[in-house]
Amino acid sequence: MDTLKVGDKVPSFSAKDQDGNLVKLSDYKGKKLIVFFYPKASTPGCTAEACNLRDNYQELQANGYELLGVSADSEARQAKFKSKYEFPFPLLADEVHTVLNIFGVWGPKKFMGREYDGIHRKTFVIDGNGMVIKVIDKVKTKDHAAQLLE
Repeated sequence: MDTLKVGDKVPSFSAKDQDGNLVKLSDYKGKKLIVFFYPKASTPGCTAEACNLRDNYQELQANGYELLGVSADSEARQAKFKSKYEFPFPLLADEVHTVLNIFGVWGPKKFMGREYDGIHRKTFVIDGNGMVIKVIDKVKTKDHAAQLLE
């Protein structure tokens, strides 16, 4: 699992959002983009993280950021998650792991002694030229916006 690092150029990608719209990295050219990866929509940690970003969305936007959430959930599950919590940003349904593999966040995990493949909760900040300028490996789900703004 090769994770993108600060200074890496993000390869071009596209994936469908919760409404079936195609979202491409190039849509964000010239903008600062936060791409946050979470294991599963509507689970406690993922809900806390996404709601924290929602609650601080205006401040993030005031600092020039756009947001994209990504997990391997289906479009229907992402749509339900977005609608229930009124997220103002798109959620990508990356069921085939295209974006997950590009960023290197899909791989072996351990939970309660069990090993399995899954999504590592990580966040990447990308500048307007598509370069990674920040990576957050240890996401504080309840205080994630503060980590991004520091």
